[in-house]
Amino acid sequence: MAQQDGVITSRRGRAEESRSDMITMLSWWSCTWMSCLLFLSIGYGVPAERCTGGSSCTDSTVDNDQKRPCVGARCPAKASRTSYSYQQTATSDVPYPYQPGRTNHQVSAPASATSDSPGSPDAWGGHGNVTRDCKGIECKLPLRIRLKSRSRAPCTGEGCPPVEGQEGLVRLSDRAAHFIGEVPDHQFSNAELGGAPLGVQLTCDIKPGENEVPSEDALILQLQMAKGQEKFVESLKSQQKTITDLQQKLSEQQSLLVNQQREIIEQQRRMYEQMDMIKIQYSILFDTVKQMSFQSLQEDVQQYFEAHLQGLQNQVRNHLQKTYSVHKMDVDAKVIDVEDHLPECGVCESEEFCDFQKNPPACAKCTMCPAGFFQLSDCSENVDRICQDRDECMDSPGICGERIKCLNTPGGFRCLGVAEKDAALGICGDQYFFNKELQECQACSECEEGVVAFACTADSDTVCTTVSENKLSESWSASLSMPAPKTPNSQVYPGLNLKIKEKMNCEILSPEENRVVFKQHGLLWADLNFAVKHNCRNFLQLSLKLNNSEEGFEISGSRIEQPEGKYFQSTSVSCAAEVEPSQTLCVVLKSPNQFCNQSKDLHVYELNTPLSLFWLSHDTGAVAMSAQMSTAMHYQTNYRPTFKIISVSDPYMVSLSHDGRSIKLTESGVVKYVFQQALYSMGPTCVREGFNLIFYLNRNGTNSELLQVFKSGVNYRDTSISGSGATKVNSGDIISFEVLSPAQCNVRYFGENSGISMLSLLWIPTAISTAITASVSSSGLPTGAVRNKVLSFHLDLPNDKIIQLISTGQFAHKYFKIAENGGISVSFNLKLIHSCNVVKVTISTRISDQAQPTVVAQQIGGHMPEGSQWTSVALRSSFHVKNGTMLSVSLDCVRGRINQIAHDKGTNLSILWVSS
Repeated sequence: MAQQDGVITSRRGRAEESRSDMITMLSWWSCTWMSCLLFLSIGYGVPAERCTGGSSCTDSTVDNDQKRPCVGARCPAKASRTSYSYQQTATSDVPYPYQPGRTNHQVSAPASATSDSPGSPDAWGGHGNVTRDCKGIECKLPLRIRLKSRSRAPCTGEGCPPVEGQEGLVRLSDRAAHFIGEVPDHQFSNAELGGAPLGVQLTCDIKPGENEVPSEDALILQLQMAKGQEKFVESLKSQQKTITDLQQKLSEQQSLLVNQQREIIEQQRRMYEQMDMIKIQYSILFDTVKQMSFQSLQEDVQQYFEAHLQGLQNQVRNHLQKTYSVHKMDVDAKVIDVEDHLPECGVCESEEFCDFQKNPPACAKCTMCPAGFFQLSDCSENVDRICQDRDECMDSPGICGERIKCLNTPGGFRCLGVAEKDAALGICGDQYFFNKELQECQACSECEEGVVAFACTADSDTVCTTVSENKLSESWSASLSMPAPKTPNSQVYPGLNLKIKEKMNCEILSPEENRVVFKQHGLLWADLNFAVKHNCRNFLQLSLKLNNSEEGFEISGSRIEQPEGKYFQSTSVSCAAEVEPSQTLCVVLKSPNQFCNQSKDLHVYELNTPLSLFWLSHDTGAVAMSAQMSTAMHYQTNYRPTFKIISVSDPYMVSLSHDGRSIKLTESGVVKYVFQQALYSMGPTCVREGFNLIFYLNRNGTNSELLQVFKSGVNYRDTSISGSGATKVNSGDIISFEVLSPAQCNVRYFGENSGISMLSLLWIPTAISTAITASVSSSGLPTGAVRNKVLSFHLDLPNDKIIQLISTGQFAHKYFKIAENGGISVSFNLKLIHSCNVVKVTISTRISDQAQPTVVAQQIGGHMPEGSQWTSVALRSSFHVKNGTMLSVSLDCVRGRINQIAHDKGTNLSILWVSS
């Protein structure tokens, strides 16, 4: 056992020593590249290959006890690793020539070789302790650095026979020769190598006795590393050159950018200098304009006109001299004085002058100096009055305060930096008002005839009037049209002001493009008819908006539901209000969202006179009241709203009941009323049965039905129901309202301040007014294809002395005759069943039997909603009538037929008359 441990220790020592020697040899090999070339040049010979076949394949160079195992593809059994060695003689280091007759490419030692020769096993360490068999170029190495002999370990390297299922390894000699053949600088011809291929064998022991790596792999690796290093160096050089070029280009671009930045900075500096110069010039100009008064401009204008007038007079004199020079009587006769024959205007009245600018000259009214100007020269026979602007800033230096700068303007002045709310508090001073459009203080106007309708205030000018004192009422009508869309995708949200075009002149108001401006204070009743087909999402809202300067509110409104553009829908809006001079009224159409295109989703039907106004003077003693529904939301079948008064001109005459659900009237008279309620309905029964709005009159504790209006329902939609009428009332009467809906219909009622849920009424004394109500006659109801059929009526009450229903003749029960001049307001509600594409309702007037009727107002209705049993059409209008005017209502069905008209409930006519 001790001997075995000694052998193991000896083997380990030799392995460590062999490993050290091998590391030294590899270091020396890798460090001396030229030595490798020398070894390649001297190491030519014929390499010994592995045994490739035969049963007698043995190693003849070793003793029997150290026979190496046969290595090769054809060896019969496991063999030891065969090294590629060069067999040499004792006298020469040149290997034996190649024997071409041998098929196995082996080189055998000559017969003359002995065991003492360097190539014998004894000389190279077969059994001795000094040397061992050298392999390849190792034979040329000194003995001190050669590897010591070691015991043969089991074959584990490349020379071992392949395992079953594994291919044979490539021969290292062929790989080395192939690699060296790729290097042209180190390649030798076959003649130089003795006609034999070049072969080199190197062995590097990584783990002695276990893994023996051939040394030619290290050579190949070293050659590949050298070649790869050269290529890597060349690649680095090319990349370095590319980087250098890129850096140079980047430097050039940076210099170019720096130059551009310098130019931009220079341009900015020049621009700043120019802006400073402009500021200086502007300040100089502003000071100059500020210092220059209107007086110098007026003097220049005066001098120009005087010079122009003088030139015209000279031309006239020259012309007259040439004309009358032929009338000389003789040489001694005097020349005619041409000034006596100047063209004259004749005799002008007071406050007039002869205007020579006209052709021929004519008398003209002297100019009145406007507010804020003073008279510089009076009006003479041939010269107009000259006015000059008053410089308020110079006359009153502290008019705007100590720290606020004052700027003089024509007819007024401006306090720079003063807010509008501060100016409205009275900063403009006495006899001045703040003009919000010009944002400056203007002098209050003076009425020429001294008739002041509305005095000047801190934010409104004086309103003059020429209306006579006995004017009690006035009527006015106009047409409406959609404004031109600004863009192809012009939206109706948040609202469009419809264009207003008047059809007749009126002294109480003046229309503008999209609004009406009132000149006289009084009470107003407005009626609006509108028809549209739309594809907008959700509903459309039509409103009447009363606007006083900045603050405006909707005094009435109605919602048009969404039928997906299938048919025309009509709606009527009415309201009562108290108006003042300079207030405006406009018609607004809006959508609750942005999904409504004006040019694509709207198709407005052009009606005849859709807008009409009825004005009453305060001298009539009339009272106007407006109230809105409470904000409570109700989901119930029958709905009685609770009101909250917004405005009332006389709370003594019109007031609310104790529960806020009724209107109480103090004195007898005539009442014109309108009720409008916005709602949201849910359920199919809402569509089938619809809604009914009923007006009740409570007299002496007894309720009677005044009026009933029908509205077809919708499912999951917003809509509105509205009713209007007129009736006579007594002292203490109470008017109440109720909305009826089907039992299975869920309804949400809205109470808002936007005008969609409002109650408005006018109370007028009976001394100057009257009213009647009528129903459609049950006999002779128009059915079938109806073409402009005049409806027949019967009065609910006896005939009135002013409004009479004709009972005899061809117009019997069809025409109402007005006995006195005045203004009337008509409200007509129709409930019917039809299949017409369009149903037209028209109000016409005529003076005599022979005259053709004149259309006053018109309203239409489209298809009946799907699933509904009834539908309705409402028409309202106000206009002026004369004594003997006859009024009728006609019905027209376009492409369809009238099936039935409800004559007992839902169809009615009311007419209000007021003296003018």
